[in-house]
Amino acid sequence: MATVLELKRKSLQIRKELLTMIHGAKGGHTGGSLSNADILTALYYEVMKHDPHHPKLPDRDRFVASKGHCVESLWCILADLGYFPQEELATFSQFGTRLIGHPNNKVPGIEMNTGALGHGLAVSVGMALAAKRDGKSYRVFCLMGDGEQAEGSIWEAAMAGAHYKLDNLVGIIDRNRLQISGSTEDVMALEPLDRKWEAFGWHVVTVDGHDYDELLKALRGSPEADGKPTLVLANTIKGKGVSFAENKPEWHHHVPSDDQLKQAHEELDAALAALEGEEERSGTHA
Repeated sequence: MATVLELKRKSLQIRKELLTMIHGAKGGHTGGSLSNADILTALYYEVMKHDPHHPKLPDRDRFVASKGHCVESLWCILADLGYFPQEELATFSQFGTRLIGHPNNKVPGIEMNTGALGHGLAVSVGMALAAKRDGKSYRVFCLMGDGEQAEGSIWEAAMAGAHYKLDNLVGIIDRNRLQISGSTEDVMALEPLDRKWEAFGWHVVTVDGHDYDELLKALRGSPEADGKPTLVLANTIKGKGVSFAENKPEWHHHVPSDDQLKQAHEELDAALAALEGEEERSGTHA
């Protein structure tokens, strides 16, 4: 099992890698990939049952990135785990690559192509229902964006998940409060988001999406309510970890310049150094 400090270090390394990848490709969704990095790190390194050497393992947990445009952090994690060679990250968004700007199921570890928002949860409901009917024990995790909550198909899927009592289904909302057009509350107000999901029959857990103790408790513990799907409402910061990108809507898909990439790496390296000191003081240094 990974320690919280190890998970923090891994997520900082993932952030450095995804920024390098976006900079090299001259395109990508920076802000949301930085905000979801801790959620994905918790899932892939500590919560989900999966095997990079056997990506089609029948009893594997399934992950669907419904907010498929923020795939950069996912590509970095899959490469780090060995689903495909690390060197392939340099081909991101280049002609002929498998690593396009949205999840591509030609890549091991990807369950479905996503991109058009609002589709991932519906497919996740189908996967979870199949597990129930086949007598399988795997769980299905679906990561959604908060701007995506304006899609009607999300609420149809939410209603179906509750109707079929899919307590093997875990929805996660990356609640960074910003979308491409600005604040979610200005574009299409969502609050009270927790009560809306509860009204649709889901068990809702609200967490700090950058706090590993809270994330792990919520994700490991699901389902907490028999016969109900779980919704983890993860409050996050868009652009997390990079000072000039945090809470800036323009960084939804902004590409760092050479100087900005250098500054971002320096900030993340400083955070890594601080973690090293914390590990030494706590006696958990590997």
